[in-house]
Amino acid sequence: MGDTDGDKGDGGSGAAASEGRENRVVIEEVSVAIDRRPLLAPVSATVEPGTCLAVRGENGSGKTTLLRVVAGLLRPSSGRVRIGDQVVDERLPRTRQQVATLLGGSAAYRDLTVWEHLLLIDASWGGDEASVDHRAGRVLDLLRIEGLADRFPHQLSSGQSHLVDLALVLFRPGDVLVLDEPEQRLDDERRAIVADVLRDRADAGATVLMATHDAELTEAVADEVLTLTTADHEAAGG
Repeated sequence: MGDTDGDKGDGGSGAAASEGRENRVVIEEVSVAIDRRPLLAPVSATVEPGTCLAVRGENGSGKTTLLRVVAGLLRPSSGRVRIGDQVVDERLPRTRQQVATLLGGSAAYRDLTVWEHLLLIDASWGGDEASVDHRAGRVLDLLRIEGLADRFPHQLSSGQSHLVDLALVLFRPGDVLVLDEPEQRLDDERRAIVADVLRDRADAGATVLMATHDAELTEAVADEVLTLTTADHEAAGG
């Protein structure tokens, strides 16, 4: 079972507070098991727009599994996740429009530069062609990777590749950010930059959920912390 700690947010209990909260994420007793093997013990949480929930826990506790359910990429065995008044499902246009994810490996194309990837994403989501250069330059500048614009994916270091993947997620439309270890493969300086960018995005009204092992990133970005325990431990009643 997960435990949520934190002072911010109203817990989603008030009817008046729920009005117009199209990007509020509500996780209701969600669990996942595959072939009777528990991957995620039942967990509930509410994440308000303008806030960040950090999902913590040991390896195997289900952090990535929970994020995949929130993104609509994996159906829970029990419970449900709602964004606003709609149950998430990656097949639904509204879910795809709302949720931007950093999950799994890079989706970069070998023969496109970083800049060309940004242009492709913007065109795919119907962005404004007249302002795309300014907006693409800004997201690279925020993450301090403007010098990588003309590089191809195979020319990037592991840390650079991760920052580019994060830039692509931040550049596309999405009021709900679902991020699996946004700090991975980054040094302390780059982690601090990512923390500032994510905190700014939340302060601007985005709903942010991130799985992380990093205590400093959690302290800098998160409004609340959801700590997961391993599903096997929970099932054993220990």
